[in-house]
Amino acid sequence: MLDAARDLFNEIGFDETTIRAVAERAGVSVGSVFTTFSSKAHLLSQVMEDRVDLLFHELQRVVPHLRGSTADRLCSIFAIHYEFETRRDKLFLAHVAAAFSPNLEEGVIPYGQNARFRGMILETLQSGVSRGDVCNSIDLDLALTSLMAAYGWNYRLAAQRRATAQEMSDLMDRQILLLFNGLKPR
Repeated sequence: MLDAARDLFNEIGFDETTIRAVAERAGVSVGSVFTTFSSKAHLLSQVMEDRVDLLFHELQRVVPHLRGSTADRLCSIFAIHYEFETRRDKLFLAHVAAAFSPNLEEGVIPYGQNARFRGMILETLQSGVSRGDVCNSIDLDLALTSLMAAYGWNYRLAAQRRATAQEMSDLMDRQILLLFNGLKPR
């Protein structure tokens, strides 16, 4: 079911994918899908959670070896994320779109709320405070939210003009540097 859902979300998007289509592609009954998942949003959430596991294995391998300023490290983390997610850009766009649903149900992890990714960014910012290239009085939660907002907003380029991971990473690099000009100790 998860493979069928992942492929359909990526091929035709969240809105167009139906539970019936997922069941047909998976070769199971509609009832079987609803026995396991309470909704299409719940199914998407699980697809993304499983997918993000692969990304985190890569990030956990790479992040300890990153060098340079906090801004440089963040640019690298987001570039890895863009490279990974643009392999299935419609799937990730479906995940972003579902996060704006007014009926987000309990148990669904919307875009931007993955605790592991947020934790990795927050740890990078905290490490920057320790190294002295991030002001120790900065609101780290606000900085994290701002970075996540820029990251998500850049996916509009993928949606509107099929931007590559490199194009989105280049924009994110500029956004991070812009934010860091305000985050530097004075």
